[in-house]
Amino acid sequence: MALQKNVKIKNKKAKFEYELLDTYTAGIVLAGTEIKAIREGKASIAESFCEFNDQGELFVINMTVQEYSHATHFNHNPKSERKLLLNRSELKKLEKEVKNSGLTIIPLVLFTNDKGLAKMDICLARGKKQFDKRESIKDRDNKRNLSRIKKAFNN
Repeated sequence: MALQKNVKIKNKKAKFEYELLDTYTAGIVLAGTEIKAIREGKASIAESFCEFNDQGELFVINMTVQEYSHATHFNHNPKSERKLLLNRSELKKLEKEVKNSGLTIIPLVLFTNDKGLAKMDICLARGKKQFDKRESIKDRDNKRNLSRIKKAFNN
């Protein structure tokens, strides 16, 4: 089984469910079998979100990293909380925004950089209301129809 050079696991629902405001790149604290599973592309951030604990540390909750196939009894728990690494000033700013204005932090992309380290793009976001989602669907359909018309016109 060949490992991928750069892994990019996206949260496709994020732009539909949330209004994205501010983006940060954070490191992740992982066990050995977790990083190996991520390098194989066996992870999902579709249902995950980020939360602060009592000490002001940021954790990603509900991120699924499947168990590594070649591990022994030292394998990891697929749904455990994983600590995110950011600068202290960024953490304080995010915590203040979340507490005061009721925003949430969601993961956008889980990727590996050139050194092979796992990183995560997280975003400060506001949940969309139902009518905002309908507007997004309408815009997407209009873009699709417009591209079809352009393609037919060019041929």
